[in-house]
Amino acid sequence: MPERRTFLKALGAGALSAAASGFSAPSERFPSDAADVNVPASPDAAPTNWVWMAPELDVSDDVWKRRFERLRTHNIDAILPKVYGNRAAYYGSAFLPVEGEWLETILPLAKEVGLEVHGWMVSMPCTIPEIVEQHKEWFVVNRNGASAVDNPAYVDYYKFTCPNRPGAQDFIERRVEEITSIAGLDGIHLDYIRFPDVVIAEALQPKYGIDQEEEEAPYDYCYCDVCRSKFEQKHGADPYDLEDPTTSTAWRLFRYDSITSLVNDRLVPIARQNDKAVSAATFPNWEAVRQRWHHWDLDAVHPMLYHNFYHAGANWVRDETRAGIERLRGQDRSTRLYSGLNVGAVAPGGLERLIDKAHEGDASGIALFAAGSMNDALWTTFAEATAGA
Repeated sequence: MPERRTFLKALGAGALSAAASGFSAPSERFPSDAADVNVPASPDAAPTNWVWMAPELDVSDDVWKRRFERLRTHNIDAILPKVYGNRAAYYGSAFLPVEGEWLETILPLAKEVGLEVHGWMVSMPCTIPEIVEQHKEWFVVNRNGASAVDNPAYVDYYKFTCPNRPGAQDFIERRVEEITSIAGLDGIHLDYIRFPDVVIAEALQPKYGIDQEEEEAPYDYCYCDVCRSKFEQKHGADPYDLEDPTTSTAWRLFRYDSITSLVNDRLVPIARQNDKAVSAATFPNWEAVRQRWHHWDLDAVHPMLYHNFYHAGANWVRDETRAGIERLRGQDRSTRLYSGLNVGAVAPGGLERLIDKAHEGDASGIALFAAGSMNDALWTTFAEATAGA
């Protein structure tokens, strides 16, 4: 692994000249030359606008450089490239399966034009075959006693590991340690840092042929031996012995605290020791995923205010932005909140309205999901709607 170690240690000093990984024409998902809007941002300011980015392994250095330059002129300050999914890494990991060394290509190019780069990491789900086969005990168990390995909720990749399992804790810590050791990276972005949705957003339920009005056993996690034992030690009762686990405040708080403890006591200290910022993609309906993110010690939070998932309009984005800021303020948190907007289902006029409402809600900025859903018209609208914000 000497080449990978060299990358981890030397990239921040500019020692690596990333090799091209193929050539292709600029994608419409990034703003074209004709759509450029020159709106420079201060290199010393905190990020205002972010964009999530999926890996692309067949794009040349020259194309990436042009894309990043255009992102800057369209008011993007920071990118969130996916560096680890639930199955493979997109950088030269020393212990994970590697799909491609994408980060090695884009990091120096993004930094050269003044973009911050925060590595986007899927946290709890894991579909690495060796882990699934050899460590089934790491995975969450629903109220029916079924493991997520055998009966994942909703989709096959919902094989979530348990935040209370020592082996699973070590596995996620090791990923955070490796990613935050990468020189030149500005931070780590935690995604899927939660339990599976006990109730999914109402607009998504028809997609899976379900109608959820209450917390049903197949989707209610985690009832593994470790979670049950830890809860019983603290509260004197096995969750299975509760009259109704779904109405038990103590059992609900235990799950909230299990994720919060993993973030605050294990993951954030690793990142801070490596001088990296910590952000997270979170849910507006945080109770449904046991994700009390306003208690987390984050530098930034990106609540995914995907209005179309909730049969909601632009005013909902404003209201949820305000509500999130109030929750953070109530915990005396200085965490910046960036409204996450789903641009896949909006026209330019709709995007402008969403941005305006996020600003009305006092968001620190916007996070776009995702680069692959943008086109020239949306980029032009974005640049105009965020100018001077």
